[in-house]
Amino acid sequence: MANSASDVLRELQSLGTQQNRKVYARYGVGPSMYGVSYAHLGKLTQRIQTDQALAEALWESGIHDARVLATMIADPARMTDRLLESWALDLDSHVLADAFATLVGKTPLAQKKMEKWIDAKGEWMAAAGWGLVGRLAMSDGAVADEFLQKILTRVERAIHSERNRVRHAMNTALICIGLRSPAFQKRAIEAAGRIGKVEVDHGETGCTTPDAASYIKKVAARRAKKGKGKVKAKARMHC
Repeated sequence: MANSASDVLRELQSLGTQQNRKVYARYGVGPSMYGVSYAHLGKLTQRIQTDQALAEALWESGIHDARVLATMIADPARMTDRLLESWALDLDSHVLADAFATLVGKTPLAQKKMEKWIDAKGEWMAAAGWGLVGRLAMSDGAVADEFLQKILTRVERAIHSERNRVRHAMNTALICIGLRSPAFQKRAIEAAGRIGKVEVDHGETGCTTPDAASYIKKVAARRAKKGKGKVKAKARMHC
């Protein structure tokens, strides 16, 4: 049985709460939202699985929760260049930009879009581009070491002059590159030392931007102790 966009939107609306709307607003999400928890979005994703037509219809609604769900149920193989560009232009918060980057990272166009969007004039598109840098850096064979070395140089040179949420995304990308391999761990920690503290305004939240060098060392030590593989991104509210 096909999923109806109108039915899913009604369900999303019924799942939203005033408390979640207040919380999400503090994270920069605009008023076009229902306030649906990520737990409920995850359950809907498990039920719907992949449904590209529904994803596109939900995105067109303009409702934040519906758009986040759209990124979770869209078919990466059917996200065309034109559609990715269209959705990227609609980004209106770092929360949605992060969810969108997770989807784009699964598409065959991920590297192409990463290389384009890190130069974007729009803050949210650029943040999504830098989010892709981190995701691809953590994926074996997704991007060349030579490219990431250039990215490290760029982060070190430009992070302090970038826009607020782009700075945070660049810092996260720096961490992900540092967790790619022992060689990049050393380079990223050295770069982080030269960069110093990265200032990001997180609004009325308890979020902070982590010190990249300390974070890399902590995760690397945990991996060495537990023998864990690479960390995989999960759908959640990111600071």
